[in-house]
Amino acid sequence: GKQWFSEVNEQWKGQAMSLEVKEMLFDKKSEYQHVQVFESNSPFGTVLLLDGVIQITDLDECAYQEMIAHLPLFSHENPERVLIIGGGDGGVLREVCRHACVKEVVICEIDKMVIECGAKYFPRVATAWKDPRVSLHCGDGAAFVKSKKNHFDVIICDSSDPVGPATSL
Repeated sequence: GKQWFSEVNEQWKGQAMSLEVKEMLFDKKSEYQHVQVFESNSPFGTVLLLDGVIQITDLDECAYQEMIAHLPLFSHENPERVLIIGGGDGGVLREVCRHACVKEVVICEIDKMVIECGAKYFPRVATAWKDPRVSLHCGDGAAFVKSKKNHFDVIICDSSDPVGPATSL
């Protein structure tokens, strides 16, 4: 029979998001969370899940990435130094790197497995990792921010829902 994934979340009472699973591409538990990637049998295409919650899909990732990146950058008169907390799929990083005024981008992602899955299964999303302005810090975002007070012009928090490893964010 057909296999389905359904996201049921108390934040969205009375509704669920269900997608038919064409093929499970990746299914492992990292040190921090359960990471899954599957190809759906729908226009959404490839789907990334963290602890059973949809993070991005091929179809609609751009709507989220563009809004979370461009609004704060265009709101700052000269955003030269940008910190992205989370964002291991690379989508927000891609959008931040579209801004020529940005001289430094630090991405602080706690889970290397998310970065690896983003690069492998979402190559159209994870395009900016080799940009010379980018540096990666693998670790806790809340602790990193405390150690870098007043260093960044813009901080973008692209974390999962505030449970598990994202609770402190």
